[in-house]
Amino acid sequence: MLHDSNKNERISKTEQFLQECAGWLRLLDFFKQENSYLKTRLSVVMDHKRDRDFLNEAEHYQNLFILKDEFINEIAKDAKMHEDKIKQALLHKRPLEDKLARQQQKLRNEVEHLEKEFTRMKNDFNKELLAVL
Repeated sequence: MLHDSNKNERISKTEQFLQECAGWLRLLDFFKQENSYLKTRLSVVMDHKRDRDFLNEAEHYQNLFILKDEFINEIAKDAKMHEDKIKQALLHKRPLEDKLARQQQKLRNEVEHLEKEFTRMKNDFNKELLAVL
């Protein structure tokens, strides 16, 4: 339960932001692992498939995976810095600044975008592998 009638047990907005950041960092770590797995699968298929069309597609996906790694790392770095700022606000019992709330929304949007794009890329990749096998 997020909030109780007892005010001492209510979760603050700052604590909620902190928990959301922790969730993003776990999700981003999962995406890093999943992206690594996709690159490994691509490598295994490339060991057995050498036709020109597939090699072009393989290069396309390899580039996508590299770009996703960079985007994931960038968001993770931003999320970690943001998490540190929220921890400082919580530690010093400072109210959240509007700037932190705007940054939280920006990161939320970026993570949602990454989730959608990553899922689409993974599904397309799986379909592509099935088509060439």
